[in-house]
Amino acid sequence: MDHPEDAAAGAEAPHHGYSHAKEAHLKRLRRIEGQVRGLQRMVDEDQYCIDILTQVSAATKALQQVALGLLEEHLSHCVVDAARRGGPDADEKVREASAAIARLVKS
Repeated sequence: MDHPEDAAAGAEAPHHGYSHAKEAHLKRLRRIEGQVRGLQRMVDEDQYCIDILTQVSAATKALQQVALGLLEEHLSHCVVDAARRGGPDADEKVREASAAIARLVKS
């Protein structure tokens, strides 16, 4: 999701902390998409519950790894940059990161 400060940058595309690893993230997400399709197939084929749950656990763990990677990149790029600038933007970025961490811990 773009933020207002991204739109203020003009015609330049927003640069996010994960930009340098975008292809790696997309590759991992495509693999997870395949895992989820495999789960659908397992349910459709009436496979054993525990086998399906094992695969759900693997897909969940893979998504958590993506989330942790994105969070680390957000902290090291977006939050650090905002902290260097200071002011309300820095406070907002810290609040965003804290809320994201809280959501990850709850999941």
